Amino acid sequence: MSKTAQKIGWIGVGRMGTPMAERLLKAGHDVTIWNRTRAKAEPLAAKGGKIVDKPVELAGCDVVFAIVSTGKDVEQVVFGKDGLLSGANKPKMLVDCSSISVEESAAIRTRLTEKGVSFIAAPVSGNAKVIKAGKLSSVVSGPEADAKIAMPLIEVFAPQGVSYVGDGELARICKIAHNVMLGVVIENLIEITLLANKMGVPRHAFLAFMNNGVMGSMFTKYKTPALVNLDWTTTFTPELLRKDLDLGLELAREWDVPMPVTAATREVLQSHFGAAMLQKNPQEYLAKDFAALAETMALAAGMKLEPENKNVGTGLE
Repeated sequence: MSKTAQKIGWIGVGRMGTPMAERLLKAGHDVTIWNRTRAKAEPLAAKGGKIVDKPVELAGCDVVFAIVSTGKDVEQVVFGKDGLLSGANKPKMLVDCSSISVEESAAIRTRLTEKGVSFIAAPVSGNAKVIKAGKLSSVVSGPEADAKIAMPLIEVFAPQGVSYVGDGELARICKIAHNVMLGVVIENLIEITLLANKMGVPRHAFLAFMNNGVMGSMFTKYKTPALVNLDWTTTFTPELLRKDLDLGLELAREWDVPMPVTAATREVLQSHFGAAMLQKNPQEYLAKDFAALAETMALAAGMKLEPENKNVGTGLE
């Protein structure tokens, strides 16, 4: 079967799912799409996607991808009413790109295996801008033979690299560790930027220096416009980051691995939730990007941040 002859199902077209599915369509793949809010999926129809009304309508596909918010969401769209496996047909494989816990993933794997459906965990690293720039990456775990079938498809939307790390839920562990580092790095990046800024260094100049040095990274570069111009357009919410820090700390306690820096980061992030309560619309504020933590940390430093209104690149151009 050629790569474009495979029938692909896609569940979830949020901030990440839409550009990921779009890359498969642009590559000429046959993609059928379901999203809880159909209107959000409709734009993909103009790009060749077929839109269905229920997840069960994807059951005839060879490979079905899912990228949703929580483990409960994965469980619902697969096993719930009108779910993927609620009818007589079933796909050969489910590839889940969501960020969920190890326990949730293992439970879903057990139920799928009992029904003869292979399960590949394939969480990704990046955001919508990273996807559009062709720099998304993924980590994969599950039966190796099945992973080899899924990985060429994953590489279409994650061309930066797809790493197979073994069987079972090992990819989930890698993604949790990845997002723990995300939290620690953004907090420390904010700390040092505020220190330099309070002592007179413009944020854009300090971050240019950091990005040009050995400590710069794809992450520090694409967060620079946010920290310089206070653009909190959402890529990842504080709530999702808090969830992943908690998952990492739970694993650390279970496996007796000390993670004091992660624990401190989690508490600093919690202060952002408290500060949000002082906003006119706390929920709306907490729906902004997690880098808005900079405003909370600035207040703790006796600072009131203002946009520098500088045209700085993301490093993704």
